[in-house]
Amino acid sequence: MADNKSCNLSSFTVNQTITIHQIRIEVISNSSVFQIGTAGVIKSLSNIYNTGGFTAPVPQFGQDASHLPYSPMVPLPPLR
Repeated sequence: MADNKSCNLSSFTVNQTITIHQIRIEVISNSSVFQIGTAGVIKSLSNIYNTGGFTAPVPQFGQDASHLPYSPMVPLPPLR
């Protein structure tokens, strides 16, 4: 006797009101998921961008990198 199983895929509508007065996130990395509320499906996506325009590998740990130009990760305003 065959076991016939049916799958009923339902569609849900969720209405939410979320109020956040304060939130503190210590660490978030490229593989982190920060979610507020519900999510039916979270699809992962990873992109790597060469935003610094580097053309060579980074120096090995411990090597002198003082000859490399200083460039902050976040553009900073000029000093007054």
